[in-house]
Amino acid sequence: MKRFITTLNNIWNIEELRKRILLTLGLLAVYRFGAFVVLPGVDASRIQATDPAEGAKDLLDLINTFTGGAFNSASIFALGIMPYITASIIIQFS
Repeated sequence: MKRFITTLNNIWNIEELRKRILLTLGLLAVYRFGAFVVLPGVDASRIQATDPAEGAKDLLDLINTFTGGAFNSASIFALGIMPYITASIIIQFS
């Protein structure tokens, strides 16, 4: 155990590693926060109350598993890159 603590202390003393670890933890915190923010205008309780057909439910459960539960709660980060692509297309037309 003492060797493990010494290794962590050595890692923390290196400035570049400390910055990278803090950046990674910060990005994880932002992502987890965004996974709980529900889309504006969406009633998450109605989404969870829907009971699709069994085959569709399996697919939606698989997607929900890959998004860490964000898809089922209709969170902002469940959208992925689609809002960026849509905004890019709209800006190009104007």
